[in-house]
Amino acid sequence: MTPRAVVRGIGHYLPKRVVPNSDLEKTVDTTDEWIVSRSGIKQRHFASDEETTSFMATQAAKAALADAGLEPDDIDAIIVATSTPDLTFPSAATMIQAGLGMTRGFAFDVQAVCAGFIFALANANAQIISGQANRVMVIGAETFSKLMDWTDRTTCVLFGDGAGALILEAGTGNGDKNDRGILALDLNSDGSHRDILYVDGGVSKNSVGYLRMEGKEVFRHAVEKLAQTAETAMAKANVSADDVDWVVPHQANIRIIMGTARKMGVPAERVVTTVQDHGNTSAASIPLALSVAKANGQIKENDLIVTEAIGGGLAWGAVVLRW
Repeated sequence: MTPRAVVRGIGHYLPKRVVPNSDLEKTVDTTDEWIVSRSGIKQRHFASDEETTSFMATQAAKAALADAGLEPDDIDAIIVATSTPDLTFPSAATMIQAGLGMTRGFAFDVQAVCAGFIFALANANAQIISGQANRVMVIGAETFSKLMDWTDRTTCVLFGDGAGALILEAGTGNGDKNDRGILALDLNSDGSHRDILYVDGGVSKNSVGYLRMEGKEVFRHAVEKLAQTAETAMAKANVSADDVDWVVPHQANIRIIMGTARKMGVPAERVVTTVQDHGNTSAASIPLALSVAKANGQIKENDLIVTEAIGGGLAWGAVVLRW
């Protein structure tokens, strides 16, 4: 038998404040038509001062526990993908652990920006198949609204806040593509492209900084690299585009999402899209999309899912899993 990390539960949290494009038209030199035509985004959620990254993640974690029928101490580890933790340290993961009342196990953060949830899934998979943990909570949570330069109309309209949480637990399979759980992964990074997507500040620079992006360059890299990493992971899992029930991509831009799907040979009706409602929530976007798709009745048990993301670094990767 082959060990597998199998999905047990999922949940999400969105800030209470909904910000449609019409609201941004009042403060930013932009229009609803411009935003929708270039990104597909119609609205996003912005966190209040009380809705910190760890707060939102804790709410998403509670929803995932309820979905799984588990208690906090049934979890062995929490891995949080975020670029916007509450504090420099301690980690958001340990704050969530305390917020849940979890008195055992271990918790830590992973930082790979928009690809963070993919990298966190890979880490959780390794923890489970190695026997280090039986159940791992994987969370993506971000408050990217705090990193926006509101004078840069090309970037500030693209991002939103939120959190999603997925519980993986140890299972077994026959070692083929019909197994439930994570079937294959592909991870990549290339630091030579750091200047096309970054935040221009940090602790050692003694500044907060804002998000900076060369949109055309990011777009060019995104479609090519996302299709490539998805195809590599699919080949490892011995599945083809015809086998895939759902592509659940990082929700950055509708043109990137659909361009990648076309290169993969997957029709639009098999692509989960939430970017129109949430904007780009960075590491939170994939678990948010998975949770919404399950709640909407799209994703069902035994569905084959390909999920992929690219973010600053550049860092990118894909996961093939059977729900």
